[in-house]
Amino acid sequence: MYMPRANEETRLDIMHALVADHPLGALVRMGDDGLVADHIPFEIAAPTPDAPFGVLRAHVARGNPLWRNDGAQVMVLFQGPASYITPELYEEKARSGKVVPTWNYAVVHAHGKLRAIDDREWVLDFVRRLTNRHEAGRATPWQVSDAPQEYTDALLKAIVGIEIPIQRLEGKWKISQNRSAEDYARMAAGLAYTGSGAPLAQLMREWHPAA
Repeated sequence: MYMPRANEETRLDIMHALVADHPLGALVRMGDDGLVADHIPFEIAAPTPDAPFGVLRAHVARGNPLWRNDGAQVMVLFQGPASYITPELYEEKARSGKVVPTWNYAVVHAHGKLRAIDDREWVLDFVRRLTNRHEAGRATPWQVSDAPQEYTDALLKAIVGIEIPIQRLEGKWKISQNRSAEDYARMAAGLAYTGSGAPLAQLMREWHPAA
């Protein structure tokens, strides 16, 4: 990934937070006919001795050939807030007009080797955690145990766990760090009032609280 120094994010907690908030990753691997991508919701866990940047965990359908690529080198892409930036938000527009639009975004790329985990108890524990996390904000959270036992047992046979110990983690926050403080504040304020731009405005203000 092209990485100007101003856009590089290296703080592990910040990158983990983006993955936790935007868990649908695009897992890219080399298939028989070239590059293949699978879109999968992940859990990210703390670093371990063999995973210095954390561990990604997920599950896939048994019919998906992905899990049979045990030991394969893979990359998982996570897309955070993103938005079009209009030149109307730059002070330079009024002075000279020498401005153009851009696109701001935050992304994380995780690299590591795939591990397949064909273990019923591991998968059951994982889907319970994943479900509990995403149901936590509901008034009456659904739980795996709410489904009939025989139904759950049948579904568990149809899925396989995967795990990726992260060996390299790249974070790119392209959020107009090259602009003046005035432009940066104007962008954050302008984005805050648009539906698609509000999450990016929040991220920009977290990165630069004065905005």
